[in-house]
Amino acid sequence: MTIDIQHLKQWEGKVESCADRIAPNPIAALAATLGNEARIQAPADELPPLWHWLYCLPVALRSELDSDGHPVRGGFLPPVPLPRRMWAGGRLTFLRPLRVGDAIERTSRVVSVTAKEGRSGSLVFLLVRHEFGNAEGPAVVEEQDIVYRERPSGLAPAAQPTSASTHSLWEERIHPDEVLLFRYSALTFNGHRIHYSRNYATQEEGYPGLVVHGPLIATLLLDLLSRRMPLARVASFSFRATHPLFDTGDFQLCGAPSEDGRTVELWARDENGHLAMQAQAVLAAATPINP
Repeated sequence: MTIDIQHLKQWEGKVESCADRIAPNPIAALAATLGNEARIQAPADELPPLWHWLYCLPVALRSELDSDGHPVRGGFLPPVPLPRRMWAGGRLTFLRPLRVGDAIERTSRVVSVTAKEGRSGSLVFLLVRHEFGNAEGPAVVEEQDIVYRERPSGLAPAAQPTSASTHSLWEERIHPDEVLLFRYSALTFNGHRIHYSRNYATQEEGYPGLVVHGPLIATLLLDLLSRRMPLARVASFSFRATHPLFDTGDFQLCGAPSEDGRTVELWARDENGHLAMQAQAVLAAATPINP
């Protein structure tokens, strides 16, 4: 497919903003969705890392949605003419905590739009930068990597997945059923049908089942860290999706803290032992490690 990259580059520098207030109910709902009983029984005043994704959500009218459930392209994000889109990874810096009751604002900017040809066809990469702040100033600075791609034709060789490490201190099994995926979609106001419409995911996009959200996997990984190292304060976090997960099989959350308690390697491993997501958390200070 021919991509008019110069047209798409006109979206570089485009800015949008959104204001919100951190209410407690979404926090309790996400804790219930993740199965984290401790956060329900003893609600925290501070918003856990990555839970800012519950707030300042883009709101689009039904008439503004595309057939895949996302807002029609060409608004804040460029009108990339490729059918598959994926939140492939990101990097976050946590400057100060956001707290329940805070009035917050998100400012987002399209940093770059690039295109390339891969083994599976045309690819377009978007780098989007978000800044979340409260009355004290910037609190979370985030860069998101978004990838658009063609549907597999069956002619190009499929990318070979990487085997995940088995050297972990922590492991937990996750069963990604329809209810988990639906609840997370609802909490983040994510209309992308690959996460909750089996007919669309399998018949229109050719996936073997419902697709597990990349941000949900990242949130589960940091939730694992917070439960195993409850005193840890995350200073920065990066993650990269390497292979999709589906509701057709369970997956493992894995963690391996460094000996000095300053960094934690985190990853998700599918039922076949393939690496699905690689992540790293850098802690603000050395923290005791629990097995």
